[in-house]
Amino acid sequence: MRLVFAGTPTTAVPSLDALVDDGHEIVAVLTRDDAKVGRSRALTPSPVAARAHELGLHVIKSNRMTPEVTEELTGLGAELGVIVAYGALIDAATLTAPSLGWINLHFSLLPDLRGAAPAQRAVMRGDTTTGMTIFQLTAGLDEGPIFAVQHSPIGEEETAGDLLERLAGEGAAFLTRTVGAICSGTLSAEPQTGEATFAPKLGKHDSIIDWAAPLDLVEAHIRGVTPEPGAVAQVDGQPLRILRVARPDVAADAPTLTPGQLGAVGKDVFVGTGTGPLRLLSVQPAGKKPMPARDWLRGRRDAATLVLA
Repeated sequence: MRLVFAGTPTTAVPSLDALVDDGHEIVAVLTRDDAKVGRSRALTPSPVAARAHELGLHVIKSNRMTPEVTEELTGLGAELGVIVAYGALIDAATLTAPSLGWINLHFSLLPDLRGAAPAQRAVMRGDTTTGMTIFQLTAGLDEGPIFAVQHSPIGEEETAGDLLERLAGEGAAFLTRTVGAICSGTLSAEPQTGEATFAPKLGKHDSIIDWAAPLDLVEAHIRGVTPEPGAVAQVDGQPLRILRVARPDVAADAPTLTPGQLGAVGKDVFVGTGTGPLRLLSVQPAGKKPMPARDWLRGRRDAATLVLA
């Protein structure tokens, strides 16, 4: 089948590779413009653009659907458009560019968690199960009829980054099966049913940790914003990135702590929440490399009185 593929981040690369390996003709790859990354702020192609160039595919770079982009996509003679985390809206004029329209691989069980950050919001919410949906793109936000769904558990210690990496691999195989069924005419889409919820893009405000919240929600929130935008506490007005936490062992002799208060028992470091202490495993102080929490705390003269804000 002649396909247009639209995607931008690393999580979309396995799907592009899988479609190529499955024998589909990728007539073009649509991705976002080069972006400034790293300390040097050098303009860098997206991971999908870089992979497409390696594969010798035609690349179209645009952060929005301009008339010129729509005209080029329409002239490609593509049968189907496939989207995996492109990061921009496909407008009404471009929806009909491929003869069969566009499908989208979305990392939630729609209509739950429509929007830009479904995997992150699922982890932050404390969900133990999520999944993926492949649906027909329409003008509404993730509202189109569904071709296929696949369930997937969320591990107790999985961060959003861990989950997205895993779903990217699982989703590639799921996508190729679904595209094959659409190509053969054996699969049709059904309307979404159930209550819609939404998963807006994460921002810097999501880095803030409410230590007074229940332990389970604090732990889930930290995992959900890791690695980006990251969980950040304040110590003496300086940011401290919280990289890894864990629920305490049932048999652990954990101290009684107020929200944000730090305490150590043996080699374990704990931080208080609204309903009990949480184990603090690794942190990154401002201007320094990641380190075990016990090493960071041991280097503080005020360790006995420290409270995270």
